[in-house]
Amino acid sequence: MAERPEDLNLPNAVITRIIKEALPDGVNISKEARSAISRAASVFVLYATSCANNFAMKGKRKTLNAGDVLSAMEEMEFQRFVAPLKESLEVYRREQKGKKEARKDKDKKADSEEQDKSREEDNDDDDERMEEEEQNEEEEVDN
Repeated sequence: MAERPEDLNLPNAVITRIIKEALPDGVNISKEARSAISRAASVFVLYATSCANNFAMKGKRKTLNAGDVLSAMEEMEFQRFVAPLKESLEVYRREQKGKKEARKDKDKKADSEEQDKSREEDNDDDDERMEEEEQNEEEEVDN
């Protein structure tokens, strides 16, 4: 696990980016405020993970899944986040499915190209053999 409490904090770059996206342009935030938000976000993530882990343990599982996190949000009384999280999860799953299908299509195309190349090589070999046979026949006729 973590050796120090600071090891559990979220990366400062990520926190800074989230803060900048949430604030209007031209608004600055002090280093102390950024640090406080970082600690608060880290505590929230740890608490949510702990609650989700409880749901996984009740289900006699060691792996947390999306349902565990959504149930944890409801238990933590963050119901207003459940709908947006479900929408984000659906978008993520559609993207992953699209990537998986694209990868399958790419693999099928590569396999098809390999088969075509192999057929071409076989045809080239056959052509060479036929030419050799024709030459041999011509030589036999000449003799």
